[in-house]
Amino acid sequence: MAVPKQKTPRSRRGQRRSHQGLKESLLSVCPKCKEPRLSHMACMECGYYNGEEVIKIETLQERKKRQEDRDSRANK
Repeated sequence: MAVPKQKTPRSRRGQRRSHQGLKESLLSVCPKCKEPRLSHMACMECGYYNGEEVIKIETLQERKKRQEDRDSRANK
């Protein structure tokens, strides 16, 4: 089994670990709704990416209406 001959200095250990630190997330602003979003990801507020709607975002009222419709069909 390999065993180090000498103790690794703090500076060398720190140099090795210099890339392991936490990095700040890179946020950009959605051009449609002006909300912060991750780069290269669709906006979770409006569902747009690169000028096109790629995710349909339901409002709370739409979701409740859809659930009521589903429940009414299940009770029939």
